[in-house]
Amino acid sequence: MSKTVAIRGTFLDFIDDPWHHVGAEEKAARFFADGLLVIEDGRIKAFGAYKDLSARYAGVETSHLIHRLILPGFIDGHIHVPQTRILGAFGRQLLGWLQFSVFPEELKYKDRSYAQEGTRRFFDNLLAAGTTTCQAFTCTFPVATDVFFEEASRRNLRVIGGLTGIDRNAPPEFMDSAENFYCDSKRLIGQYHKQGRNLYAITPRFAAGASSALLSASSRLLKEHPDCWVNTHVSENPSEIRTVRTEYPECDDYLGVYEKYDLVGPRFSGGHGIWLSNDEFARLSRLGAAVVFCPLSNLFLGSGLFRLGRATDPACRVRIAFGTDMGGGNRFSMINVLDDAYKVGMCNNTRLDGSVDPTFQDTAEAERNKLSPYRAFWSITLGGAEALYLDDNLGNFDEGKEADFVVLDWNGGPPATAWHQSLVAENGGPQTLGQAAELLFGIMMVGDDRAVAETWVMGQRLYKRN
Repeated sequence: MSKTVAIRGTFLDFIDDPWHHVGAEEKAARFFADGLLVIEDGRIKAFGAYKDLSARYAGVETSHLIHRLILPGFIDGHIHVPQTRILGAFGRQLLGWLQFSVFPEELKYKDRSYAQEGTRRFFDNLLAAGTTTCQAFTCTFPVATDVFFEEASRRNLRVIGGLTGIDRNAPPEFMDSAENFYCDSKRLIGQYHKQGRNLYAITPRFAAGASSALLSASSRLLKEHPDCWVNTHVSENPSEIRTVRTEYPECDDYLGVYEKYDLVGPRFSGGHGIWLSNDEFARLSRLGAAVVFCPLSNLFLGSGLFRLGRATDPACRVRIAFGTDMGGGNRFSMINVLDDAYKVGMCNNTRLDGSVDPTFQDTAEAERNKLSPYRAFWSITLGGAEALYLDDNLGNFDEGKEADFVVLDWNGGPPATAWHQSLVAENGGPQTLGQAAELLFGIMMVGDDRAVAETWVMGQRLYKRN
């Protein structure tokens, strides 16, 4: 028997890309100060103003969430499950950090019981941060991928993940052969892909850690399972890029390595992309592939500043998701991601000594670097869904989509937050879209993940803040 429930409250979601509406970004958003979301068997049955829908659904069990702002669930496009315990490891850039912090911890996920505990904690943290969907790396050991999908299924979360292949430039006990990667991935795809809300990503970890044989195995898997995703890293760190150029001298650039093995296309995403050339951005755009902006880890590991204004160039617009890259990123929170993303955009326009960066004299590109609340929250909801080819099921409150949403307390955060937010919400809550956008900007710049009051998945509340 079907079950229908309803949520009454203040809602904001997106129906378009705000970068398409320069000077009028509010046209991309949809707002109901008093709205109703009707959910049937985990999917959205109706959405609109309470006054327009209440009579039709008068008999439906309704939860009224007051003094809250309800958005679609956040989407994390790039995160590492087995790094949960080591987020915030001190003092090294990418390659040294992998050797001294990451590989030793990920080795522990060879043990099922350790993988189960770590994965439970991973999802607990995601939900507490308002994240309802992630694209995740596991590690070299198939059991860790089994546990990831098992735990996601238990919570009924929409996830993308896959066995993470590496067969060079890592400790011997951490690597596995290309043939094992192929066989294990083949089994995992058959067992988990499109079972429930699970989706499988063929996952060569990064080109610096992948031999020609492993990338060939990835290509073979994609040809045999063309409805799978492809998830990897691209152009994160200068020393990593130099390693890739040494390993693949026949390729003109980092992206070219993946293109050589026919991996770049729809449902391909490369994490970071800090050092991508303009030509690489153009090729990603043409091929329908995505890049995932990870400002937390880009700053924490000193990798560089992503060129958001270049990636959003309308002449060659690239699909962009945002990601924490936890544990290179030192938070699980997509709100913290937006905080750092805003600062990266500002630093991309001006040198840190205050002078104008001569490489950014294009005023249109400089404007596109700026992360307004519309651009920000679109990027972690509908924008992330579009980048990852999930927008048929996720990203906004359109009828028929999965009812994943986050309930935000605009006063949640450090003590300064509530007084700051009272500039907008002193009369009980936003009455206009502009006021809601101001509150969201306050959440991302003054608040933190304490703003997440509740997280709902398929119409069921899985997290409530104490």
